[in-house]
Amino acid sequence: RFIRKQGLDRLFLECDTHMWRLGDRRIPEGIAVDGGSDWFLLNRKFVEYVTFSNDDLVTKMKRFYSYTLLPAESFFHTVLENSPYCDSMVDNNLRITNWNRKLGCKCQYKHIVDWCGCSPNDFKPADFHRFQQTARPTFFARKFEAVVNQEIIGQLDYYLYGNYPSGTPGLRSYWENVYDEPDGVHTLSDVALTMYHAFSRLGLRRAETSFHAAGDNSCRYYPMGHPVSVHLYFLADRFQGFLIRHHATNLAVSKLETLETWVMPKKVFKIASPPSDFGRLQFSEIGTEWDAKERLFRNFGGLLGPTDEPVGMQKWGKGPNVTVTVIWVDPVNVIAATYDILIESSAEFTHYKPPLNLPLRPGVWTIKILHHWVQVAETKFLVTPLTFSNWQPIKQEEAMKYHSGPPKNAYMEQSFQGLNPVLNIPISAARVDQAKRNAGLVGTRLEAWVDSLVSSVWSAVDICSAGPTACPVMQGCAQTAWSSLSPDPKSELGPVKPDGRLR
Repeated sequence: RFIRKQGLDRLFLECDTHMWRLGDRRIPEGIAVDGGSDWFLLNRKFVEYVTFSNDDLVTKMKRFYSYTLLPAESFFHTVLENSPYCDSMVDNNLRITNWNRKLGCKCQYKHIVDWCGCSPNDFKPADFHRFQQTARPTFFARKFEAVVNQEIIGQLDYYLYGNYPSGTPGLRSYWENVYDEPDGVHTLSDVALTMYHAFSRLGLRRAETSFHAAGDNSCRYYPMGHPVSVHLYFLADRFQGFLIRHHATNLAVSKLETLETWVMPKKVFKIASPPSDFGRLQFSEIGTEWDAKERLFRNFGGLLGPTDEPVGMQKWGKGPNVTVTVIWVDPVNVIAATYDILIESSAEFTHYKPPLNLPLRPGVWTIKILHHWVQVAETKFLVTPLTFSNWQPIKQEEAMKYHSGPPKNAYMEQSFQGLNPVLNIPISAARVDQAKRNAGLVGTRLEAWVDSLVSSVWSAVDICSAGPTACPVMQGCAQTAWSSLSPDPKSELGPVKPDGRLR
């Protein structure tokens, strides 16, 4: 059963970042095949044996496992069990793993491997009882992921070490660095680079409107260079937006300053008013990198460009089986896609990626959800125009290619134009003409268009100074509660105490 489950009787080859299943193969005879976790301890003598020995067992097992899907989950176990060191094996798992096979076995990795395996889920507060009910020695647990749920980490920390003193800052906050200057700007997509620059400019406008006094330039800035760093910011397990650290020239003193801007997504999901009697829909969101196991978009903030393939997600409450209609409307009111979804009574989430022709027209898109052709709710998402192509300012020829919408204005082979009058979504000739003019924009005019779109779905909540500043009313980042430079005692590791504990 283990051999079949792991695909050890299949031949796999990794090529072009994909693990290809090539066919069946025979397991070597006379070998006890074993396996389990890829988390293990190996003693030095066995490591030297596996590394340096030329005997048949080691050389043939290395070749066999070179064409295996998950070699680390079986190679060492099998070699050890069949080697002269077999009596040193301790078959004891010192770890709790959060298996939720209902969610973890959904073939969510089909795009990278020709196999349907299972993967553990992240722990959440509802799983806490499992730490208290362990009947065997336990030293490790997995998986924990603060972007999914940090509360469970805090609960376990309190269970082991007791509470932090009252007033300790940052306990419910979590910062995750997604870009730092030494990474190099080439590690960012053109979409991310475009958005991060727009967020920086949004912050500088926030500084000017909030702090600027007439006749005084001490809080006015001109943006300089690429972002210095980017963090995801979470508070109480809710995504709060991006923190962009960036350089800008202070216009009063002509000196470079380093600032950090906090941008937060605006609420774009709305229940119809007056609300319909259809009450099952709780939320809807559009994004990419949908994680069916943890049921969230890994592309936090939903940064999308013209060549991305968005997924529509809906979250449902309990209720009777129903069928809803989902309609995707582009920025000039072209109906790009429409489809029906059967929502079973037990369904919690549904997701679907319509096969839209690319590029998507830049601007704010609208998703309408209807029940019996009556609107239940709508949500919006931004497809940003690109100010960069291959990390360089975009040229007009490339801008026209990416910003003009799909060929012949057709997102799918089927046209849904007949639905426009039925749904009261008129196509405005003026908006179409404006979209054509916008498609050719470059330079500062393109940046102005991007900024107007970004500010319609994002807001600059605050800005702080990461170093010396000539703006007298701007707060230092270390003195804020939100900045990536603010205190985070829960993430500080001191020396280990004499009793072996951290706290």
